[in-house]
Amino acid sequence: MRVALGLEYDGSKFCGWQSQANRCGVQDALEHALAAFLGIDVRAHCAGRTDAGVHALAQVVHIDTDINRDDNSWVRGTNAHLPPGVRVVWAKHVTDDFHARFSARSRSYQYVLLNDAVQGAMTHNAVGFFHMPLDENAMQQCANLLLGEHDFSSFRAAECQAKSPVKTLHQAEVQQRGRHIFFKFRANAFLHHMVRNIVGALVSVGAARHSPQQFQEIFAARNRTLAAPTFSPAGLYLTDVEYDPVFGLPLLSELAQRHPFFYESSSQHA
Repeated sequence: MRVALGLEYDGSKFCGWQSQANRCGVQDALEHALAAFLGIDVRAHCAGRTDAGVHALAQVVHIDTDINRDDNSWVRGTNAHLPPGVRVVWAKHVTDDFHARFSARSRSYQYVLLNDAVQGAMTHNAVGFFHMPLDENAMQQCANLLLGEHDFSSFRAAECQAKSPVKTLHQAEVQQRGRHIFFKFRANAFLHHMVRNIVGALVSVGAARHSPQQFQEIFAARNRTLAAPTFSPAGLYLTDVEYDPVFGLPLLSELAQRHPFFYESSSQHA
């Protein structure tokens, strides 16, 4: 049978999602916990391979196994063997045609930036930081240019393995709440470092280091070397993965009850 699991994790505790030789990945921790719970090895497939330092509030994985447990047992039994930085928050038996990665309609990320004179001591692994005042309107003006289907080569990491740099961005919002700025993105898929590179470019505009016209020219050039440096992973969160409702997975509104700080005033898709 196939089981889908919803995960949240503190990315600062791991070297990214993907399994590594030194067993430092979230995948390593999850598969070890599942093996301890089930007594057999299983392979976990995820919706999005987050990088080192990147967090998740709504990672989705699936596993295949002949062992039958109820949904609550999957959650509690797996969590009993996980380190504190990662938790299974829901489990759901799904049909064999479900795939955590290939069945996903879209993925959503948020980048949380502390815009203040002094970086926070308690949140340095949880949010990004920029010390100069930022122009929210200028950043939103540039974010609007990214909507739709485009070649995102200017915001693609050199080591990106995606077959095509063309992606479709459905949401690109910049929202300031107090001293925090939320950059919200939803797309059919993302390139390696794409969100962090976009955030870096938008911050450069917000700080008047680049004009909106220069941003547009950089985007159109499809040349990564022209854009601003990659921003820190600390403030980046995988916040939603959208699937066909037929699979019966938890809705975004249910996640919002666990993390209202992130989902307040969010545009929720159907």
